[in-house]
Amino acid sequence: MVKRKWAINSAFMAFYAFAMVLVCWVGWGFRMSFGDKLVFFLGKPAVALDEKFLLSPAFMGYFPTATMVFFQSVFAAITVILIAGSLLGRMNFRAWILFVPLWLTFSYTVAAFSIWGPHGWLAKLGVIDFAGGFVIHLSAGVAGFTAAFWVGPRAEKDRRNSPPNNVILMLAGAGLLWMGWSGFNGGAPFVASTISSLAILNTHVCTATSLLTWLLLDCFHFGKPSVLGAIQGMITGLVCITPAAGLVQCWAAIIMGMISGSVPWYTMMVLHNKVKLLRSVDDPIAIFHTHAIAGGLGGILTGLFALPKLCRLFYMVTDWEKYLGLVYGLQNGRTSAGFKQMGIQLAAMAFVIALNIVVTSIICLFIGLIVPLRLSDEELETGDDAVHGEQAFALWHDREGFASSKHNNKVYDTDELSFVLSK
Repeated sequence: MVKRKWAINSAFMAFYAFAMVLVCWVGWGFRMSFGDKLVFFLGKPAVALDEKFLLSPAFMGYFPTATMVFFQSVFAAITVILIAGSLLGRMNFRAWILFVPLWLTFSYTVAAFSIWGPHGWLAKLGVIDFAGGFVIHLSAGVAGFTAAFWVGPRAEKDRRNSPPNNVILMLAGAGLLWMGWSGFNGGAPFVASTISSLAILNTHVCTATSLLTWLLLDCFHFGKPSVLGAIQGMITGLVCITPAAGLVQCWAAIIMGMISGSVPWYTMMVLHNKVKLLRSVDDPIAIFHTHAIAGGLGGILTGLFALPKLCRLFYMVTDWEKYLGLVYGLQNGRTSAGFKQMGIQLAAMAFVIALNIVVTSIICLFIGLIVPLRLSDEELETGDDAVHGEQAFALWHDREGFASSKHNNKVYDTDELSFVLSK
């Protein structure tokens, strides 16, 4: 989705983040997120590499702890990688090297422990976040937007003209993402069950509805369908259903898809150009709209549509006053419990937003004291070649020579190639 000159840099940011997060995760991150309580919003840092600990059963003995550690490490990694999407095309790579472990340690673990950890304060209140609408997507969207504010925008010419370097490959990646979300949401119950099956079905139903909704709005508003728009609609559907995937009925997933395909479309295509703050903060691939907005919507809609029976199965509780979607509270005469659940969802949303604005700002300001947050003007002008000494597509580099085929030893430059092809 980025310009040709930033293809290596963008991929490298993700590649590095995945490796760094995994090392930090087994070193201290997992225990800070899911371990013993240090304070009400954070676990005690400890190494998760002890053989006895890793081979011990997790979650009612369904699987080893080692499985839990690795599965959750990928959730943590994708959250940081999403933040990179807001910083493409201008962040100093050395600053990114520092940002990843700092943000994972001081932001992600706090949200994960508070919402998912058995001793977390929001978990005890009864917040519903099936697979990370708050912990992952809202966190990444808000943190990315905040970091983008501190790093500053791309070069003006890159903001004006930023075509994707490979639309077909982008579409292939979107397909892999959609397919992979079956594991993202389907794996959240940590067991093959009715809820995991429902989570996968709801994920695909919501995503398909969201994609089609976005596509229709593009056609009506712009007069033509867009591949990029369809991909954005796909992503907002995946994100929106994530906090509710195994806890709502399919009709609710369809409604959530319609909302996730229309509200983020409006904020991105219409509201973005009218709000000064949104215009001034450079978010190259719209992480704020596709993840912060869609993730927040998903968390709120989960509080509306969560089916009590499914929630009790997932959370293994019998308390009828907890995990009750407002729709069912109104239907069953437990209105106060339904409104309480909505209040808890909104409280969790506010906590995650505040946490990421404050912590991300502090981290960026701290890193700025050590290395520049932003690339130099020369690096911004040149891209990958200046930052890494490498280029993603040497075939199309100006004046680059290459062999035409294995049957012909002649080497053409780009001008000669144009002449040959024209013949």
